[in-house]
Amino acid sequence: MAVQALQGTGYQLRRILTYFPQDISLAFAYGSGVFRQSSAPQASATNNMLDFVFAVDDPVTWHTMNLMQNRSHYAFLKYLGPKQISNVQNKYGAGVYYNTLVPCDGKVIKYGVISTDTLIEDLTHWRTLYIAGRLHKPVKVLVQKENKLLHSALTNNLKSAITASFLMLPESFPEEDLYLQIAGLSYAGDFRMIVGEDKGKVMNIVKPNIGHFQKLYSNILQECSQAVYRPAQGIIEVDKSPEGQFILLMNLPKTLQQKIALLVDQPGRNRDVEEVLLQVAQDPDCGIVVQQAIIGIVKSSSLTQSAKGIVTAAPSWCHGIQCK
Repeated sequence: MAVQALQGTGYQLRRILTYFPQDISLAFAYGSGVFRQSSAPQASATNNMLDFVFAVDDPVTWHTMNLMQNRSHYAFLKYLGPKQISNVQNKYGAGVYYNTLVPCDGKVIKYGVISTDTLIEDLTHWRTLYIAGRLHKPVKVLVQKENKLLHSALTNNLKSAITASFLMLPESFPEEDLYLQIAGLSYAGDFRMIVGEDKGKVMNIVKPNIGHFQKLYSNILQECSQAVYRPAQGIIEVDKSPEGQFILLMNLPKTLQQKIALLVDQPGRNRDVEEVLLQVAQDPDCGIVVQQAIIGIVKSSSLTQSAKGIVTAAPSWCHGIQCK
């Protein structure tokens, strides 16, 4: 593990968690406030906002308790109560409710709340690729309760990231190219990469954190039957024959398979997804089709989640109020 790349200390990150209700099935911190990025000097990175995601089994109960402890974190929706907050969380955007620019324990933090069931669905099927995409990249896991479904979904999400990336890469490529492709999956189609975000963001994430990516993916690569992983040389070779590509396509998450079918199938034909994927596997532009389908998923979820963020953001005068 590349310890020197880690900015936020595990002790402080876990201490911040004590300001929140403890019924959390998965909590992790991510982003430039936790992992060094090459565009940010190491000294200034420690001042970056800390980003968290909390997965909770019962959002209504969790928001009820959090409103009692940290009412100032919420915008006007706090006046409508925890049920309405949970409805906005679950029914709009990517199923995440964010509170932003919250002063806490001497830091400024942002935290998103997602139901455990919604998270498992996104990890398994890539319905929005919003939190699933964040978990393609290194994160600092702070809490993970025993949950076999969640554990399996987290692993399958990493396998899906490798599978999708294999389809968009050539037959042989450096290991670093795989991590660049994986890190870019959740940014494809994200309008924030056009308006306001650093265009070199993906490179800045991967370059200083190669060791973290290897820790996430090396075991999966060694067990993958569709590729030959040569860690000593840092090279990966993939079976890109039509048969090999069909196997990869059949292992993609369900939502991505459906998006591919919608892109390729002619109106009125209504073929089975498997039949369409067999056709795509033989297409020289197979990787481009997969990329366009991923763009479609990310574009939709990033737009709707950002629109929800305007409604859920607390007013600026609240941002000076500390966690209780």
